[in-house]
Amino acid sequence: MTSSNRPAGDSVQPGRGLWSSRMAFILAATGSAVGLGNVWKFPYITGENGGGAFVLVYLACIAVIGVPIMMAEIFIGRSGRHDPVSSMRLVAERNLNSPHWRISAVVGVIAAFVILSFYSVIGGWAASFVGHAAMGDFTGKDAEAIGGIFSGLLASPVMLMVWHSLFMILVTVVVARGLKSGLEKAVTILMPALLVLLLITVGYAATTGHFGAAASFLFKPDFGALTIGGVLTALGHAFFTLSLGMAIMMAYGSYLGRDINVGRTAITISLLDTVVALLAGLAIFPIVFANGLEAGAGPGLIFQTLPLAFGQMPMGSLFGTLFFVLLVFAAWTSGISLLEPVVEWAEEKFSMTRRGSAVAMGFACWLLGIASVLSLNEWSGFAPLGMFAAFEGMTIFDLLDYFTANFMLPISGLLTAIFVGWFVAKESIQQDLALSASAFTLWINLLRFITPVAVILVFVYTLFGDQLFG
Repeated sequence: MTSSNRPAGDSVQPGRGLWSSRMAFILAATGSAVGLGNVWKFPYITGENGGGAFVLVYLACIAVIGVPIMMAEIFIGRSGRHDPVSSMRLVAERNLNSPHWRISAVVGVIAAFVILSFYSVIGGWAASFVGHAAMGDFTGKDAEAIGGIFSGLLASPVMLMVWHSLFMILVTVVVARGLKSGLEKAVTILMPALLVLLLITVGYAATTGHFGAAASFLFKPDFGALTIGGVLTALGHAFFTLSLGMAIMMAYGSYLGRDINVGRTAITISLLDTVVALLAGLAIFPIVFANGLEAGAGPGLIFQTLPLAFGQMPMGSLFGTLFFVLLVFAAWTSGISLLEPVVEWAEEKFSMTRRGSAVAMGFACWLLGIASVLSLNEWSGFAPLGMFAAFEGMTIFDLLDYFTANFMLPISGLLTAIFVGWFVAKESIQQDLALSASAFTLWINLLRFITPVAVILVFVYTLFGDQLFG
């Protein structure tokens, strides 16, 4: 037996637990994927990029880029059975390759940390709206009044700091409790509940008289409205929404039993994630059109349109409260998944306890998040890279989002695809993933050729788009 064929269970970290079932893993991974990226970001970037054509490109990115990389990341985590950086190093060494390949996981862990710092601020927005909905602040309000509620929140650094702090505490507490007592217990209740509430919202949206227009906007392609920048955005969001390039699937994969089929599981997670994203669009756009709002209104869309529905529908305060509570929980499960790889790394790197690692990393992330809080108000005029035309007007919040989505996540995903596709023994991968010969051939060719080319094109456009296409 060669080193490349060594059983994946070798060198398992002592005391490492396993997911109790395949469904627990699916719910946790879907909880990571399904969050504010679906309900907050997907609808507004779809609106900004012309609707149906963007959706088609996004779905293609999920199918031919997202799923293959997800499978590769899960494979590394399950084979290594350690934190993402150590797992990447171990798989490389078993295949007689340089341990420096772990840079892919290092970039992913850093990306997860940075994303959580500003994601927590957005999660705080959702948490603050729970109180507004419960107090009936949306009842009878028009779009301008509700927009004023959101603008007032962004203008208050004190309130944003309070909600950012609360969200980070919630995330840290769950991660500190570990796999079974923390994460599994949360996601098995919260994810099905979020789907039910989202379906109720779609049901209301169908009564607005603009459901057909919204469905046409989402599903009728208009390729004339799709720019190269829109394609870049679709690819970046495919990484963002599936939690790729953040070392999350490596961390979650390290708890996955050998009896779980990785291919079917990755496809299931991707389908659930995409369904929620499309449902969010069907819930939001009818309300947008019915109230004469702009489909490409930007990041505040979810906090300006859905409250309109809750302010007009029967028992709107109740449904609004439940929705924003569950939106917080969706953000919560994603926040947990972002902190998990960072905590795993610190736990093993510095021989820390689980609780100590969670508190230390959660606090560090909270500190970085303060910069995003202030960039929405006190520092709103501060553009750190404003001397470059491409970053003119971008605040700290904007820059963190831009660089993680367009650079760090694709870099990590690209290195992972190249490593698994070209430098890991094919026999070892096929045995571990339990794929048929035809399915394995399709997957490995996507991973070797299609994914790297797509990601490289993103980099070229990001760096030289104005010169090449301007």
